[in-house]
Amino acid sequence: MNIDSIQNGVVIDHIRAGNGMRIYNYLRMDQLECSVAFIQNCKSNRMGSKDIIKIDALLNIDFEALGYLDPGATVSIIRDGITVEKKKLSLPREVTNVITCQNPRCITTTEPSLDQIFRLSHEEPPVYRCVYCEAGKAKT
Repeated sequence: MNIDSIQNGVVIDHIRAGNGMRIYNYLRMDQLECSVAFIQNCKSNRMGSKDIIKIDALLNIDFEALGYLDPGATVSIIRDGITVEKKKLSLPREVTNVITCQNPRCITTTEPSLDQIFRLSHEEPPVYRCVYCEAGKAKT
């Protein structure tokens, strides 16, 4: 398999195998007008197997949301064929509009214009709680 290198864009690497499609869908990559390479289950010495996403355009990426979706992933920013920034993701302390509160009595149910804000309340296993009603959501 031959995937060309990109000149200006983003590479999301070290995605837990099988989790790449979740990131692809969250970032709505099907709506991009640039080339996107999505590689599933490629061999990795460190992880056994992993997914990789290469985007042939510079995008604004919500690192907190991406860290929630896959805290072990890395994001590389490529400019003129050179990696100018590499960021290792981790579980964010707070995420906005990534998780939806399931509590029917939460203010976000009656006020849908409010941001859905969740804070990390427990790290292992990861549990996020709604800032409005304290309802918990275990990270899956």
